[in-house]
This record gives sequence, structure tokens and C-alpha cells, in this order.
Amino acid sequence: MTNFELQRVYAIGKKEVAHILRDPFTLIFALGIPFILVSIFGLAVDFDVKNMPLAIRDEDQTSLSRNLKATLEYSGVFKPFYDFQTGDLSEIISSENARAIMIIKSDLEKNTSNGLGTSVQFLFDGADNTIVSSLLSYMSGLEALVNRRLSGQSITPIKLQTRFLFNHQLESAKFTVPGLTVVVLSIVSILLTSLTVAREWENGSMELLLTTPASPFEIIIGKLMPYVVIGITAVIFIYLIARLFYDLPFHGSHFTFLLGCLLFITAYLGQGLLISIVCRKQLMAMQFAMTSGLLPSFLLSGFIFPIENMPTFFHYLTMIFPARWFMVINRSLFLKGTSIIDLINPFIGLIIINIVFIGLASLIFKKDLEP
Repeated sequence: MTNFELQRVYAIGKKEVAHILRDPFTLIFALGIPFILVSIFGLAVDFDVKNMPLAIRDEDQTSLSRNLKATLEYSGVFKPFYDFQTGDLSEIISSENARAIMIIKSDLEKNTSNGLGTSVQFLFDGADNTIVSSLLSYMSGLEALVNRRLSGQSITPIKLQTRFLFNHQLESAKFTVPGLTVVVLSIVSILLTSLTVAREWENGSMELLLTTPASPFEIIIGKLMPYVVIGITAVIFIYLIARLFYDLPFHGSHFTFLLGCLLFITAYLGQGLLISIVCRKQLMAMQFAMTSGLLPSFLLSGFIFPIENMPTFFHYLTMIFPARWFMVINRSLFLKGTSIIDLINPFIGLIIINIVFIGLASLIFKKDLEP
């Protein structure tokens, strides 16, 4: 068995750097795509509900009903258009002219003046349950705001004071940008190495590489190292965008952050290399890399859907994806300042995934070396 030698790893890495320099698209893709995606999607992806179109049927037409409509507009959640008296309610929703309809009964002011309880009906468009869930979460606060403003009471018997830790203003950018960082890095990392071995097979240069005394593990490590440097450079770019452009806070340890980035990048680079070794065709490798890298990083990493809300099977399935673990590390370090001790489970998860991917790539590649 060939002993591991850094000189051979360096030679393989130097050869891979030459491939990269001859193909400037690789550098443009690795450094330009993260900058573009984080800059654009960081602004476009916004989970805050604002100025939702609200149709109002005011059957009361009193000063109280007008105050109610003004209060809803003041809240910033809805954008009312008033005095909708005729037409089918379902058509208003289906035409997407409004996301919700408020119906004010004709006895609103009368019942309120007599000290009787009254209600106002809301009809929501349930086709988009994400928006509806967000709207419903606002309704209790809106109800308290309306009652306080319309009753003229400034003091209530019990006042609940709410304070949000780590993201005081509930700004979407502070939640989405760290998540986007994970998604973008996963896509870039897996695509960078998913083509490297397949390219060697298609170009016919793999046979020459197999005749060298380098072991499969040395070839794997040598091919990974240049892309690790590119990945870390992309991390620095994204970090600067997050801090300077989005004014994102960073409360954690930079050493812990770089360590997590390194483990995360090598995990996806190892996965891409494994795909390249198995597929041997660049087109097939790219398709498989996109399928196994893009979709899980979006849907099964906790970026959009909380993992805690997933069924038990998917809760455990997410554990095999590096993005699931780095999502916790990234958001915790940016927003909470969590220590490495408290993040030990995500780090262990990334270490295990690295061992599995790089180990499998070495074993399968070793079989290619055997006659």
C-alpha cells in the first residue's frame, strides 16, 4: 500500500489548478454566482406580510366603522380598498384582487353603544396557506390594537409585553441571508467537483493519472484542495455582502464560523467528487449534482420549512444532508453568538458526512485503479 505523501497531493492539486486556470468559467461561477444570488435573493425573499389587499364590505357606514378601516390601514398589514358593497365574494378572492375580505355588519355601532358584544367577519384566501398563516398570526395583535383605539382606553388591566431576542425587529433579511448563504454555497460546492473526475474520463487524461504512484486518497485530497480555497474565498465574499450590504450582525466566533464553513464546503465537495467518480459523464454528473444538492438545500435544510414541523421520517432524512447541519451553525453564529460547545452536534454531523463522502469516493476510485 502506498504511503500518504503531501508531495503527491501537492502535484495533483497543482494539476487541478491548471485545469481551473484554463477554464475561467469555474472561477466566475464560484465567485460571481454567490455574489449575484445573495445580493438579489436577499432582497427578494421577504417573509414579512405587508400591504395585503383587503376588500371591505361596510354595511354600517358609521364613524365607528370608518375608524375601524382607518385602524387596519394604519397597521401596515393590510391595504384596504373601501366600501365594496356588491359582487360575489368568491369572485373577489379568485380574481386575486384581494387576499382577504372584511364584512362589517350594519349593527356594529349600535351594539357597541349599547355595551353589547359584536363581531366583524374576515374571509381569507386559503389557496396560499403560507400567507394565511402569517396573516392569522397578526390577527390577535390587530384585534387588541383595534379594541384599544376604538374604545379610547390607554390602560388595560393586564398588558403583555413581548420582546424578540436575537432579531429584535423581526427583519426577514437577518433570517434569510444566512440561510441563502448555506443554499448558495451548497450548490456552488457540489457543482465545482461534480465535473472534475468526469472531465478527466471524457478527455482521456484519467488513464495517465492512474499510472502515477499516487493513491486514490491522495488523488481525492489533491483534487479537493483547490476547490476548498475557492469555496473559502466565496465564503469571504458572501460574509462581506452580509455585513456591509445587509448590515447583518455577527455575534459568534469567527474561528467557529470558518471551521464550520470548511467542514460544510468539504462535505459538499466530497459529495460532488463522489458523483463525478460514479457518473463519469459531465452532463449526467451535473444533473445528479443539481438534484441532490439544490433541492435538499432548499427544502430539507430548514431554510424555508422548519425541520421540527416535518414528519418523523423527513426529520431523520435531513440528517444526511450537510446543509441541514450548517444551517443551524450559520444562523446561530450570526444572530445568537452560540458557542462551539453548544453547536457540537451539528459539527459532529458534518464530520461524519465528510468521512462518509470522502471515504466512499476513495473506495470507489480504488476499484477503478484495479485491473
